[in-house]
Amino acid sequence: MSSFRIIALTFAALPGMAPTTSAAPELAPPFQDRTVLQREKPVPVWGRATPGEHVSVAFAGQMVGATAGSDGRWIVMLTPLAENASGSDLTVSGKATVTLHDVVVGEVWLCAGEANMEFAVDDGGSYRIENAAAEVAAARYPLIRQFKVARQAAAAPMESAPGEWSACTPATVGRFTAAGYFFARELFARLGTPVGIINCTWGGTPIEAWMSPASLAAFPGFSNGHPAAGAGTKGGDPWAPGSLFNGMIQPLLPYALRGAVWYQGESNVGRASLYATQFPALITSWRSHFGGGDFPFLWVQLANFSPPAKGQGDPWASLREAQSRVLSLPSTGQAVAIDIGEPGSMYPRNKREVGRRLALIAKAMVYSIPVEHSGPVFSRAAPEGPAIRVQFQFAGEGLTASGKPLQSFEVAGPDRVFHPAQAAIRGDTVIVRSPAVAQPVAVRYAWRNAPEANLYNGAGLPAAPFRSDDW
Repeated sequence: MSSFRIIALTFAALPGMAPTTSAAPELAPPFQDRTVLQREKPVPVWGRATPGEHVSVAFAGQMVGATAGSDGRWIVMLTPLAENASGSDLTVSGKATVTLHDVVVGEVWLCAGEANMEFAVDDGGSYRIENAAAEVAAARYPLIRQFKVARQAAAAPMESAPGEWSACTPATVGRFTAAGYFFARELFARLGTPVGIINCTWGGTPIEAWMSPASLAAFPGFSNGHPAAGAGTKGGDPWAPGSLFNGMIQPLLPYALRGAVWYQGESNVGRASLYATQFPALITSWRSHFGGGDFPFLWVQLANFSPPAKGQGDPWASLREAQSRVLSLPSTGQAVAIDIGEPGSMYPRNKREVGRRLALIAKAMVYSIPVEHSGPVFSRAAPEGPAIRVQFQFAGEGLTASGKPLQSFEVAGPDRVFHPAQAAIRGDTVIVRSPAVAQPVAVRYAWRNAPEANLYNGAGLPAAPFRSDDW
């Protein structure tokens, strides 16, 4: 039976938009033909109409109404929806009627970040994954859909950002985020439900650009000093703090999501200590702004990469550590990619494995599917005479070295000087020693910009880089 409720919700006015004078109500850009709505959660639907106009939304047996405010904005809330893979019409009625076709209900994930998330399956240009031709030809998944948010940087919160929903076909998949596509494909294969990915990306952008003005308030005096700031932008500087939240995230609020997947950090290498506080602030604020509670937030740890300029230390290792520390937040997960990068390229092409590892985390953490989802994670290290024994969580059925001696272990004595070390697997632990260190007190693994990392568990998932010291 249909239900009817009046929803008296309004938005705060945002700059750059005026009340509509059109005959038909307008919908926010994420609502169009082929939209994917989130199942099993309340679903906000919003847009603009003539001030004072009554608007009703009809979908899946529900009819919900609201009155446009003085600024023309309206919003209604559909009660939690059951999965719908067959596609239905969603109707918005006011002075005239707008009908959206082929609207499905399933799982919706926001896929955001910089170039490695933007990296497309095959965009016909610089972005092309491994085995691109075969992957494109096989991409016949009309229930996997992408909403691509247009690039838009802004100094103030924007109400609208252009975008388009596309069903996955060989003709469209080339423009999908590759990591997001393979993540969605893994979920679809297991869940059998429609999967929508919202592609919200801009290559070469720092985390502060994606942070909300509210979260940036905790970082007084923060400024950007990127030499290319403002180059080639539309209406704003994509390096400016808050600019991409204002231009690309704000217009999505409060779209109903299952969770978010994040691949970013390259542009913040060299500022790891700051990133360690910025990243949790971003996650917490996005959760608050979307209103979904502690929704799942997954990310990809930076892959192995050898910067062309050899500076002091190993800043990529430090940034990876900053990412790992954020796992202290609830409902978070990290896909390790230290073994599948391309040391000579910041943009590795093996996005299929990235998507698979992210999907394993989602299956275990979000969908309660019993799968191995993590590689070995450092637990503790204890000296044993001239060696040091390392223990791990998520060792699974045992540790493996991918058919060769373990690489990229280092140990240090009281002098805090690290030396390359030999390492051997002993059950679910690793024994590490070096002839140059008589009394080891600290151990590191894969603690370099571009290490050769070959420690895995029985599920074939790589160990996360670690250090036992805090020097």
